[in-house]
Amino acid sequence: MSVQGGPLLRLADVRVVRDGRRLIDEVHWELRPGERWVILGPNGSGKTTLLRVAGARLWPTAGTVEVLGRRLGAVDVRQLRARVAFVSGAVARELRPTQPVREVVASGKFGALETWWHAYGEEDWAEADRLLEATEVGELGDAEFGVISEGERQHVLLARALMGRPELLLLDEPAAGLDMGARERLLGVLGALSVSHGAAALAMVTHHTEEIPPGITHAILLAGGRILSSGPVDEVLTSPAVSECFSVSVVVGRDGDRWSSRASATRGT
Repeated sequence: MSVQGGPLLRLADVRVVRDGRRLIDEVHWELRPGERWVILGPNGSGKTTLLRVAGARLWPTAGTVEVLGRRLGAVDVRQLRARVAFVSGAVARELRPTQPVREVVASGKFGALETWWHAYGEEDWAEADRLLEATEVGELGDAEFGVISEGERQHVLLARALMGRPELLLLDEPAAGLDMGARERLLGVLGALSVSHGAAALAMVTHHTEEIPPGITHAILLAGGRILSSGPVDEVLTSPAVSECFSVSVVVGRDGDRWSSRASATRGT
């Protein structure tokens, strides 16, 4: 069951230490139903670590983590992970390259890597086809996953994540490595899906304001493993705050529902 009236995620004083290094430290974060978060920060700031903790994929060294109302350490994480979709490049690397795209999507119902591990009915295949259409790659159902473009793979992985009807969708740099056209197509799909009826709450990681899709409601600025600022996106993504986060003077702009940033002008140049 979903959380009734409470947050989908609650992290309190969370710390992750590996080889003596604090990857994230003193993290407090709550994500509530209907919210769509972006986690923004430089390389090595702890963004992916934070997302993996939120998705019950990584155990914290200290602190309290509650996912969908269940506390890590007092729940079977296998059951919990079935309700939280996690999209990252690591998932793509685990999938067999010769697997047909339609099977890749269908296997997401059980979070499996191959469809022969479970039984699927006609309604499952119909849902896989519907999700491919919804993510604008409906023509790729019979193609092998390993031969489609990187941008197309991101659409397929998104459809696969939605196949399990998750209550929480976590995206780790979904636009990384995409050219401008592929990025814009993906962000358009993410924006449309995020505001659709019954859409799962969402949190995504990125380095770039330009990769923030339409519909984002909240933001976290993360640097050195610590949250510098969090809250409604308009309050967090200010030029001074983003400049501090990335240790460079930038001007943050917004045009409608899209964000941008550029280096600020310097005297004498």
